[in-house]
Amino acid sequence: MPRFPKSEPLIMALVYRMVAGFASHQADFPSIPTSSRIKLFNKGRDYLFARKALVNACAKLQTASKIKNEKLSELKSIMTCSLQKAQVDTTANPEKLKLIGWGPKSASQPIRIPEQPTNLIAIHKQDRTIDLNWKKSANGGTVGNYVIERRCLGINQSNKWTFAAISYDCRINLTNQPKGIQLEYRVRASNHIGQSSPSNSVAIIL
Repeated sequence: MPRFPKSEPLIMALVYRMVAGFASHQADFPSIPTSSRIKLFNKGRDYLFARKALVNACAKLQTASKIKNEKLSELKSIMTCSLQKAQVDTTANPEKLKLIGWGPKSASQPIRIPEQPTNLIAIHKQDRTIDLNWKKSANGGTVGNYVIERRCLGINQSNKWTFAAISYDCRINLTNQPKGIQLEYRVRASNHIGQSSPSNSVAIIL
């Protein structure tokens, strides 16, 4: 059994076929009077007019939106220029900028060593692949990247933490990891000032 079309072009294609079919084969469809065929045709035409109006409205909206963005850009440019001049005028007393709804520049905060990452977890994805995920410290601190450290626990292993990878997000996919020994991972947040204390460590055996 055919299904009622979902897309608008298919619906209109069916309308055209229905109107033409009812008109050409009136004897085969006695329960469809002429008034019904006319109503079907008119409703299809009404839809086409409404669709055209929508297309025109969308075009006008895009034009209006473009004009609005241009005017906003011009406004912001004038505002920025005026504020810069006002800052020069009030160099001796920057508090006066509050008279125009602005204010003196806030003192820049010194960059400090980032805080410790938290909630490190490890997921064994494939044969020798591990997915590490962690969270940035809620206490903040500017982070340039994250340094992932690993150590191998077992016979003939040094048990020392060594560099494993660098990530710029709070996750990393590590491939070709050692098999058959216990592995531990931890993460440090890093910037040009230094590195944070390590996150919690996670252990996994591949």
